[in-house]
Amino acid sequence: MTAPPLRRSWIEQIMGLPISVLARGPAAGSDAAAAAVAAVYGELREVDATFSTYRPDSAISRLARGELALADCPAVVRDVAARCDEAAKDTGGLFDAVRPDGEWDPSGLVKGWAAQRALRVLQTVAEVDWCLNAGGDVAVWCPSEVGFTVGIQDPRDPTRLAAAVRCRAGGVATSGTAARGQHLYDPRTGNPVVAALSVSVIGTTLERADLLATAAFVAGEGGLEFIARFPGFEALRIDLAGAITTTAGWPGR
Repeated sequence: MTAPPLRRSWIEQIMGLPISVLARGPAAGSDAAAAAVAAVYGELREVDATFSTYRPDSAISRLARGELALADCPAVVRDVAARCDEAAKDTGGLFDAVRPDGEWDPSGLVKGWAAQRALRVLQTVAEVDWCLNAGGDVAVWCPSEVGFTVGIQDPRDPTRLAAAVRCRAGGVATSGTAARGQHLYDPRTGNPVVAALSVSVIGTTLERADLLATAAFVAGEGGLEFIARFPGFEALRIDLAGAITTTAGWPGR
């Protein structure tokens, strides 16, 4: 009888991103693991159908056109709206789902939130370490306590890593211009932000790490000091010249 594999991986394109799942451990090749991954991809497709700003039939698009009121949107939209409001307060306006043109666009929070929700589905399968990568932002759960090494892409050369960090539980997120060019702005002024190449944050949840990475990028040279206000989170910043600085607790510093 063939032994089950100790590692198994899946990948699908959802939300305009490659989303990969890696399972590692005695139950990685089990039917339960495969079923959990299938459920995760199904959930992420539902998130895309609800929150995509590119789909005219999504709840977010209908909300923007005035066809729906927030109170009439699905519960997940109201939940995300509340999380966006909380994030704006926590970051002092460095993160805000209201764009300079006045439209509400929660895209900056949705990816991390959706990936964190998906990880909870994977956690129901025992004897498996999980690594979920959503377009470079990574959520990890390792009951074995043997972490995954997560690479931080060099924003000047996508074929190289600028750094790597070991993660056993939580998330690693990067905000910057490497993948999408200049698209980040300061919500407080509406002006584009060009003070760094990227900021990466590691912490207890991917949802939080993702929004803090965006806020720290917007904060400019004060980004690392900003992250130091949040226990359980550390940051790595790559400035416009390619120099790397980190918070005091960045792993392996």
